[in-house]
Amino acid sequence: MTRVPRTPEDDAPRQDGSAPLGPAGVPTAVEVDAAHPSAIDEPPGHDAGPPPWPPTDDCPRDEPPADEEPPLPTVERLRRRLLGERTLLLDATPRARLTGWLWALAVTALAAVLRFVRLGTPHSLVFDETYYVKDAFSLLTQGYEAQWGEEPNPSFEAGDTSMLGVDPSYVVHPPVGKWLIGWGIELGGGAGSSAAWRLAAAIVGTLSVLLMVRIARRLFASNALGVTAGLLLAVDGAAIVGSRISLLDGFVMFFALAAFGALILDREQARRRLADRTAVILDAGGTLGWGPRLGVRWWRLAAAVLLGLCIGTKWSGLYFLAVFGLMSVAWDATARRAAGVRNWPLATFVRDAVPAGIGMVGIAAVTYVASWASWFRTPQAYLRQWAVENPEQGVQWLPDALRSLWKYHQDMWGFHRGLTSEHTYSAHPLGWIVQWRPTSYWYPSEVSSLSGDAAREACGADACAQAITSLGNPLLWWAGAAAIIVALVWLVWQRDWRAGAVLSGIAAGWLPWFVYAERTIFTFYSVAFVPWVVLTLVYVLGLVVGPPDGDRRARRQAIGWAAAFVALIVAVSAFFYPIWTAWVIPYDFWHMHMWLTSWI
Repeated sequence: MTRVPRTPEDDAPRQDGSAPLGPAGVPTAVEVDAAHPSAIDEPPGHDAGPPPWPPTDDCPRDEPPADEEPPLPTVERLRRRLLGERTLLLDATPRARLTGWLWALAVTALAAVLRFVRLGTPHSLVFDETYYVKDAFSLLTQGYEAQWGEEPNPSFEAGDTSMLGVDPSYVVHPPVGKWLIGWGIELGGGAGSSAAWRLAAAIVGTLSVLLMVRIARRLFASNALGVTAGLLLAVDGAAIVGSRISLLDGFVMFFALAAFGALILDREQARRRLADRTAVILDAGGTLGWGPRLGVRWWRLAAAVLLGLCIGTKWSGLYFLAVFGLMSVAWDATARRAAGVRNWPLATFVRDAVPAGIGMVGIAAVTYVASWASWFRTPQAYLRQWAVENPEQGVQWLPDALRSLWKYHQDMWGFHRGLTSEHTYSAHPLGWIVQWRPTSYWYPSEVSSLSGDAAREACGADACAQAITSLGNPLLWWAGAAAIIVALVWLVWQRDWRAGAVLSGIAAGWLPWFVYAERTIFTFYSVAFVPWVVLTLVYVLGLVVGPPDGDRRARRQAIGWAAAFVALIVAVSAFFYPIWTAWVIPYDFWHMHMWLTSWI
């Protein structure tokens, strides 16, 4: 039986503080506990390559003493090195797999209740629903966004769509999210149902919680932390409001989260392949060279399709494509390094980075262009005939249809760059992470102006309020902001890949907006990266709980404190739920929720 050559990471201190790997490739003091998220599968950086293989007189074989267990097979040792003990045990039994799904479905059911109950309230187009819902209906019925008559909202809200015209409307966002809203309208009963307007957003928001549980479970190799992450996403205000109002940002979040999950699965599958194929080479007495090829990466390709749909909802999805693509290649580099590939930078570039770049960018681009299929099919769509009408203009080497689409995109880009009109709820991105200036979607004067008997009948007080405020759970977001700092420290200090993973969505969904800070932008855009704020907080909670082989009494206390903190977040969400979901409440009760003057 061939043993894997030992590398410096086998003797280096583990990132969770446990002992180095023993001769058999197993941690000498490992107690598997799925509640601890530290990265036992990523070694700290090192510069030295593996020792010569097969062993020579200068590097003799390390034969274990007779009283020790025999060394593990090559493939098993490589799997443990590349994936970690807890990841390998996560779905090892039918009971573990069943438990993982039952908990995920239970948290998803809670999320569904919070999102679907009274989904049709209010029966009015809220905030930018006035654009996206009517555009979605137009796409559904005519194949393109057309103009409506003067003041169409009252008629549309009553189910009368006769004011929809045939002249094309200039819209500045791609069509994927609006198609989803349109299909929800068709499935939910038509334009006269306000619940139907929001059905797609509610479905996507609920499925995002299911994704979150499953992704966090695999990311942290822990059912407990997976359920915690799903629960926090289920009760967060930004996520709830984003699931109950038909705007586009909730769809951006869903596609980005799904792509992230696909890349987590790709990472595991690729490392299993690397371990298996490397073991075959070593057991045959061969040399690794650049290491084995890993074949078609189906989960990575799925992520590319999902990211293409994300970009096809809003262009901000481009940043998720860039960050996630780089992160995935970085995972490949550390895998080849840990497997013992000497020239791992060049090997990663040739065998992983180049195929990933071509594949992910190419497939995402094709998916994005395909999302405009109805625009291509419809001659009446906005600027569809521009190339025919302007034969000497534009990019001449493109076919007419693509030349027209390129012109349309130039106009869209100019609009977004020049959007600087003042708005009461515009907010600098620096404040988004602490929800400094949330967006008020709905505060009708018909309710706030009630007085006397009418007010007491409506809300039981002398003055009433009704609000939909896109405000994240303040305790969750404030703690999440602090957790970002901890995760950054852990990423630099411990080189924990999980720290980089949880921060990736924040980097993609938040940081690029600082470049456009002079634009009219809003805090509700932060719903696109709320899953990664949750993941970062849960990651730090796992660090607080500590390693399984630490002081057991201290660990039990830490679990108790973490559980109490999560319970407090849930209680805060219960308190804020009425102002997230348009309950008619006493004005004084509404005012109790305005903890900061910037929230009013």
